[in-house]
Amino acid sequence: MFGLLDCNNFYASCERVFDPSLNGKPVVVLSNNDGCVIARSAEAKALGIPMGEPAYKLKELFEKGQVHIFSSNYVLYGDMSHRVMSIIASMVPELEVYSIDEAFLTLDGIPEVEKFARKLVKTVTKGTGIPVSLGIAPTKTLAKVANKFAKKYPAYKNVCIIDTDEKREKALKLFPIGDVWGIGRRITKKLNYYDIKTAWDFTQRTKSWVRNQLGVTGERTWLELRGTSCLEMEEAAAKKTICTSRSFGTKLSDMNSISEAVSNFAASCGEKLRKQHSYANSLMVLLQTNPFDTNNPQYYNQQLVQLPAPTNDSAELIHYARIVLNNIFREGYRFKKAGVIVMDIVPERPLQTCLFDNRDREKFAKLMDTMDKINDRFGRQHLKLCAQGFDRKWKLKNEKLSPCYTTELKSIIDVSAKE
Repeated sequence: MFGLLDCNNFYASCERVFDPSLNGKPVVVLSNNDGCVIARSAEAKALGIPMGEPAYKLKELFEKGQVHIFSSNYVLYGDMSHRVMSIIASMVPELEVYSIDEAFLTLDGIPEVEKFARKLVKTVTKGTGIPVSLGIAPTKTLAKVANKFAKKYPAYKNVCIIDTDEKREKALKLFPIGDVWGIGRRITKKLNYYDIKTAWDFTQRTKSWVRNQLGVTGERTWLELRGTSCLEMEEAAAKKTICTSRSFGTKLSDMNSISEAVSNFAASCGEKLRKQHSYANSLMVLLQTNPFDTNNPQYYNQQLVQLPAPTNDSAELIHYARIVLNNIFREGYRFKKAGVIVMDIVPERPLQTCLFDNRDREKFAKLMDTMDKINDRFGRQHLKLCAQGFDRKWKLKNEKLSPCYTTELKSIIDVSAKE
């Protein structure tokens, strides 16, 4: 049996963990630069706040509904996700982290599955403060279906198990085909044309019809919905490319501020490479104005550079990123966004370097390791390289950012008991 555990309204729930006064109140989280709504509590959904809508268009609704608004705090969300996943991993035979707030798990060999499932949900919620739902079924796709029911219907008390054909038929007859994992808008439109409205309707078509219309991938989904497991648990693969790209909090035209931003993006790429124990062989820098600003001249450029040796050294990545930036920067433009992408990523291992490579790589590897340890202990960017600067004119707009409660000592909550 497979399980799919999903954190309910994850970003909003993270904000509530450290401010219980928000419980029962509408909460929304905004995207980078406080742009669009990317997360909503159940109360915010009930007010009709749409996902992806620009915040400035919702100002009146926010005020009328007394909505609590937060800038996205990915440091907090990432750490809370790690805590959730660690608890799950300690209790199940096998875990596949599917996204920041979802994980597949196996329940093979576990007696009294429902009793265990309820214990798992209770343990995660008690250990992190994050409410979760768990769907259990013979296949991954059916586990996704079960999870939707566990989340949507209170009677399930956060756990839904599809373990008989009768339960499967009942669930699929109530499940819109467009909500099935792997069925996108284009395929939904096509299936609707053939009068397939629910997941059950889809399973009643023949295998040959499904293969002819949707190919092997569609056939696999059809089999999974009929109870035949086709998708195995997967290990997390190291990323082949890593990108750090941000819109600036304000439009920039001076080279120094943009160089500082690009240096921070390159350093971030280095941190990510080291975390997954890998090296990059090439680096790209991109720079652009706001394509929607018709009142100012437009410019976009990017350039790729081959690195002299595979590296995850932030100092070296910054060096080459600044060289590339100098090549593509142009005076007279108001830039809105920049980014650094590292590519041709290989596993971290003893590598043969170029004959003319005179960089003391062992020394810089020790420096990076020391910086990572200090920043892990005292908070991100507690220690950084000079090129990353302190000006930060480019910093994202995050006027409603909550503290990083779990990763910064200065953000630890003081609790005092009243006598």
